[in-house]
Amino acid sequence: MNFSENLMALRRSRNWSQEELGQRLGVTRQTVSKWELGQTTPELEKLVELARLFDLSLDALVNGASTSPDFSKHQGDGPQSNPSSPHSTPNGWYIYPRYVPYYEYVSQRKLFGLPLVHIRIAHHGFARATGIIAIGNAAVGLVSIGGCSLGLISLGGISVGLLLALGGLSLGLFSLGGIAVGGFALGGVAVSQWLSVGGGAVSGGLAIGGSAVGHVAVGDVAVGTYAFARDAGISVQEVWGVIRREFPHMWSGIRGLLNGALR
Repeated sequence: MNFSENLMALRRSRNWSQEELGQRLGVTRQTVSKWELGQTTPELEKLVELARLFDLSLDALVNGASTSPDFSKHQGDGPQSNPSSPHSTPNGWYIYPRYVPYYEYVSQRKLFGLPLVHIRIAHHGFARATGIIAIGNAAVGLVSIGGCSLGLISLGGISVGLLLALGGLSLGLFSLGGIAVGGFALGGVAVSQWLSVGGGAVSGGLAIGGSAVGHVAVGDVAVGTYAFARDAGISVQEVWGVIRREFPHMWSGIRGLLNGALR
């Protein structure tokens, strides 16, 4: 049995559709179909992930064995009780099985072809979750939570959100993080188109921070068309008057931030 036939048999043994297997691997149904037809072969990263998914060694997966290799035959030295021992393949390569334990949940209910909830978290390594609500080491969804996350609303170490992003490094329309980039950004370092608030703030509109650069800039060090330094004796009313003139639709809540920046 070659790889393509073995993959099809393994998938069917789990009662998974090509689409379901693709979701677990982060690839399309068409990609899985090409693998099973023998038209293309997975990259090494995907082969490793397939081996982990079906709890097989790479040798067993690629060469068509249906079970894990017999480690007792390794180098003819008697039984090997350690499943992490290397297995010598006929072509001289050594395969080090790595079974990465992970938790996975895929809801049966779907929306727009995606599972409503997909959770896939590995103890170590890479585990991708894709769904309407996605939680994983790497997550892609309308609402995504993960070490690396991408979605409409995104929370993660590295976070990209079309609407809202929260993370150590975040990018979104509304962005909050250690380093935040967006239309409206709040963070240690904040860069935005309209409003930035942070230790270092850069904005095409209003920037408020320790060091502020913007059209209107307010901070300890301020650079801009209208720059207001904290120690210059400028009143909140004066700064607010300029902001309302330059940005007539600016939120009134910004006035509270000005009190803190000029205090």
